[in-house]
Amino acid sequence: MNRGGRHKPERPIYAVLFDLGGTLIYFDGEWPQVIQESNQELLQSLLSAGLRIQDGEVFLGQFRARLERYYAERETEFIEFTTAYILRALLEEWGFVNVPDSTIRQALDRMYAVSQMHWKAEADAHPTLQWLRQRGYRLGLISNAGDDNDVQTLVDQACLRPYFDLILTSAALGIRKPNPRIFQIALAHWGIQPAQAAMVGDTLGADILGARNAGLFSIWITRRASTPANRAHENTIHPDATITALSELPALLENL
Repeated sequence: MNRGGRHKPERPIYAVLFDLGGTLIYFDGEWPQVIQESNQELLQSLLSAGLRIQDGEVFLGQFRARLERYYAERETEFIEFTTAYILRALLEEWGFVNVPDSTIRQALDRMYAVSQMHWKAEADAHPTLQWLRQRGYRLGLISNAGDDNDVQTLVDQACLRPYFDLILTSAALGIRKPNPRIFQIALAHWGIQPAQAAMVGDTLGADILGARNAGLFSIWITRRASTPANRAHENTIHPDATITALSELPALLENL
């Protein structure tokens, strides 16, 4: 555990916000294989619904290319278009207009089900969240994601929902961390000031920058934070505190 960054909170911390992926849960699969299997599940669902997609591989290639392009764009625009929006737009270009929402939803559920099998709760997630609740902290979750249903499923799959007062996703709100607005929505739920809340996350450019811009105490968890994006920001975005595991969080909060 490392104190650093800029300051101690001016007021006691009453609420703690968490990121989801890479913070409370981790991925134990191989992404190339998972993406390939996900693609096939999406395609088979659309075909089963009666959509006569003549060249499935071309369709899937275009779908993934659009997702990758959008993933890059959203990191600078801080807005969120859902995966459903991207899929529907592509289907319309292929001549499939007015596809029922239920067909889109079923296809995405089958797609996301493949990756959901590989997300696991961190071993210290439940003990840490239980400790926080027992001591009266209000807890919230903010996740950047293209599909709200996927996040909600992952939360329930990891049995995390009982700990949280609110669960916010960029897919549902249309804005992404580090946009301060998404943090302000969480604070308004409790009616507290930014200095009374902390944000715990693994991504410097989203969790830490967003928390600092919104006036929250920022805590960077580093055990799964070795990513190109984080390495690019290490010299420019500085958290108020750093921990290597969730199990270090109680001691950090008690010492503030």
